[in-house]
Amino acid sequence: MKKDIENEFLEKAEIFKALAHPTRLFIIHAVNDKKLSVKELTELVGIDISTMSKHLDILKRNKIIEGEKEKNFIYYRLAIPCVLDFMHCAIKVINKK
Repeated sequence: MKKDIENEFLEKAEIFKALAHPTRLFIIHAVNDKKLSVKELTELVGIDISTMSKHLDILKRNKIIEGEKEKNFIYYRLAIPCVLDFMHCAIKVINKK
């Protein structure tokens, strides 16, 4: 495989890795239609802030979510709404089993 093609598929694989955790999938759905802070997300999921921050970092690094600072808080929202298309596709695959 040519190096440029390999790099393209490696980048795509990183996105799938970022989506490959139930908590991160929940976060994506939670911030789909509204902005939420780390504290709000932590309360929704029921995990500690440091663990939530790690999940958010993975999603941010892969440009799936983005944060916006308002006063002393950062509010997260879905940066790429089409990522939810992956979820719809996953449901179709699950229903085919």
